[in-house]
Amino acid sequence: MRDFDLTTLRLFVAVCETGNMSRAGERASIVGSAISKRLAQLEHQVRTPLLVRKRHGVVPTPAGQTLLEHARSMLDGAARIERDMESYVAGAHGQVRMLASISAMTESLAGDVAAFLNMRAHRTIQVDVEERISPEVVRGVHEGMASLGVCWDVVELGSLQARPYRSDHLCIVVPPAHPLARRKSLRFEQTLDHEHVGLRVNSALQVMLQRAAAQLGRTLVHRIVVSNFEAALHVVRAGLAISLVPREVVERQGASDGLAVIPLAEDWAERRFVVCFREVDQLSLASRALMEHLLARGNPGSR
Repeated sequence: MRDFDLTTLRLFVAVCETGNMSRAGERASIVGSAISKRLAQLEHQVRTPLLVRKRHGVVPTPAGQTLLEHARSMLDGAARIERDMESYVAGAHGQVRMLASISAMTESLAGDVAAFLNMRAHRTIQVDVEERISPEVVRGVHEGMASLGVCWDVVELGSLQARPYRSDHLCIVVPPAHPLARRKSLRFEQTLDHEHVGLRVNSALQVMLQRAAAQLGRTLVHRIVVSNFEAALHVVRAGLAISLVPREVVERQGASDGLAVIPLAEDWAERRFVVCFREVDQLSLASRALMEHLLARGNPGSR
């Protein structure tokens, strides 16, 4: 296994981003010739060219582009390690890293985490939450990138353990003048004659909707694809398409003005979310405290 030098990787990233060794050197306060020597050693180490010289600078080769992605990930991980260790020096007694789905972050998780951190007993705990789509949440917890994950329970959890957290309810949002706007409720099939706003192709919701359409022998037609529900609501409000969005997102953002919000009459319209983790015994005291807090907030009767 090769031991990669973080300083060299940082210089490689700077060269790729600036397209010029001199400018990268200015950014890193190092002469361009020194960078060139380090990158030559890096190419020797990986045994393949990483950069191609062009008329006005350099660009990464396909191998260089792959290394660039990994280098950014490694540098990000190193920065997190440094930040976490500094938090202990500053007096923090616990650090919790969590991955969460877009829906959970948009709806209730941020408020629940804020309530946890505002408690006097948790003032010395730091919580780092990163937004991912549900499959990536599960993968990240599996791989140890985070101790806790919050995701939709339809995702394959593998060996992870899970506890029920909260639920939401999908609805159809359409412009007021849309032919569906006066309906009291809608079946999913009734929406398939109209163009939709889609989410990322590998998001759990998008995969489920594609499958539901296929089971009906239909195709889900997208006019535009966005990265989050807030953007989807903007597209609908502009009259470009319709969208399936959690009712809780619409209500929490006060976004129903200028939209018709119609219940979705499907058994799967209610989505359940879980807190997932590897093993309870492997959780730190801070992680376990946060998990118990989230479960209590999501299931008040369990307190």
